[in-house]
Amino acid sequence: MTDAPARSFTSALDRLLGAALIALTVVMVVTVTWQVATRYLLNSPSSYTEELATYLLLWISLLGAAYALRQRAHLGIDVVTARLGLEGRRRARVASYAVIAAFALVVFVVGGGILVSVTFELGQRSAAFQVPVGYVYLVLPLSGLLMAYYAVVGAVETLRRTAPPDDASGASEPPETVRFVD
Repeated sequence: MTDAPARSFTSALDRLLGAALIALTVVMVVTVTWQVATRYLLNSPSSYTEELATYLLLWISLLGAAYALRQRAHLGIDVVTARLGLEGRRRARVASYAVIAAFALVVFVVGGGILVSVTFELGQRSAAFQVPVGYVYLVLPLSGLLMAYYAVVGAVETLRRTAPPDDASGASEPPETVRFVD
């Protein structure tokens, strides 16, 4: 978005999300290292580390997907869009952002919100920590909101031409045709 408050908010959100992902990854590495050390060096595996590592992986994956969307780092197949002109690529990008936003809102926010609500209502608790599993699943609607927000930001940047027209990979030209000579 080009207005200063929105740009500032998005930039702050980018930094916060990046820092959170780094922190979660550090905690996960320490947790898994502790699990391996207690299992193989002490012959007494820690009871909570496997569950914590699983939940951290869930949070890192979903929040990382939102972060990757903002960074335009998701894998994309550009067989069709590479053959389009500049305006065609922009339209295709805006359309893909619209699909991403709709998917994130329906599946992650609505579906994830229902899952969180149901797990809280049923009183489901994690095995090792005995905390409500709804807290673990809160990452679903949170990441969905982030993805939807980043999709809207990406679409607006594309429409206002403040985003690069091509992927971050730089793949903007179709590959040369391979000719086989007998």
